[in-house]
Order: sequence, then structure tokens, then C-alpha cells
Amino acid sequence: MTLEEVRGQDTVPESTARMQGAGKALHELLLSAQRQGCLTAGVYESAKVLNVDPDNVTFCVLAADEEDEGDIALQIHFTLIQAFCCENDIDIVRVGDVQRLAAIVGTGDDAGTPGDLHCILISNPNEDAWKDPALEKLSLFCEESRSVNDWVPNITLPE
Repeated sequence: MTLEEVRGQDTVPESTARMQGAGKALHELLLSAQRQGCLTAGVYESAKVLNVDPDNVTFCVLAADEEDEGDIALQIHFTLIQAFCCENDIDIVRVGDVQRLAAIVGTGDDAGTPGDLHCILISNPNEDAWKDPALEKLSLFCEESRSVNDWVPNITLPE
């Protein structure tokens, strides 16, 4: 048995539980941020907020379904947003289920079709730092991921 096989056996249950915990925390954070009015959705809207007031942004979620993976323009936007977030110490995660994200944060119009949920920013509602347990859990999750060179970890949202 190689060292990689031993490590793989030891970390699988831990990483699964860690991933589920992060998914639940992200779900809670999105709901809380939406109630507080601290949520910005959309690639272009998020870019505007990042350009005007990056110090106010605390967390970033990038979401893309499998069919979005071939969208070159979206991938370029993701790369730029990721670079900006890393440069400004903004925690960032990726989610692979835009429909699940739409179910959590709601739809974009009266017809029930989701708006642009490919990028979601969570900001501070005021000058005081927003203390949310879910945000603290996700910050720790991102910090642990960065320590193993996973700069933009993928999170699976709970059903």
C-alpha cells in the first residue's frame, strides 16, 4: 500500500463530513444574507460591487452547471473574479448546481426562471463586522482548503 492510498483511506470520511458541513453552512449563510439584504447576485452586478467596495465583501460563491463549463466568457469572468477575490482576501467557493442555488435564494422573475446566479457576493450590512456562525465555518473551511492548495474549493449544497 502506498502513502497516497493510506492517506486516501484516512481522509475520505473526514472530507465527506467536512464537505457536508460546508454545504449546510453555505445554505445557512445564503438564507441569512438574503434576510439581511447583504446578497448580490449576478456576474456583472458582482463585478460592480467588487470594483466599488471590495472591503465590504466577505464571501463569494461561483456557480456553474455542467453545461456552463463550456461557456468561455463565463469561465473568463470566473477567472477574473477569483483573482480579484484572492488578491483582496475574500473567501471564495464553487458550487456545481445552479438550480439548487436558485431554490435557496429564490427566483429572479415572476415567471419562476432564475436570474443570473453564476456569482453571488455576500457583503457586510454595515460598518460593524457581520458575525454569522455559518460565515465563520465557511471561512475556516476555505482556510483549511487553501492550506492544501485548493484555492477555490467545490461545495455540494444539501438537498
